[in-house]
Amino acid sequence: MSSLEGGALAGTLVGVIIGALLLGAVAGFLITRAIVKKQLKDNPPITEAQIRAMYMSMGRKPSEADIKKTMNAMKRAKK
Repeated sequence: MSSLEGGALAGTLVGVIIGALLLGAVAGFLITRAIVKKQLKDNPPITEAQIRAMYMSMGRKPSEADIKKTMNAMKRAKK
């Protein structure tokens, strides 16, 4: 078993650090993507078609202005 000299030890250390950072970044990306997909599946964003259906179920034919107004209100409520 040979011991590493100063330069080789430093190079190995830098390589291990860079490798760990890359591995952490990839793992973080995959975990975050899985969490976001699960959140979107559990809480899907509301669409204009859903708003139209809501107005129609209340017995009212929505105008395009009503739909846009409701969409903007939903966006403001989420913030």
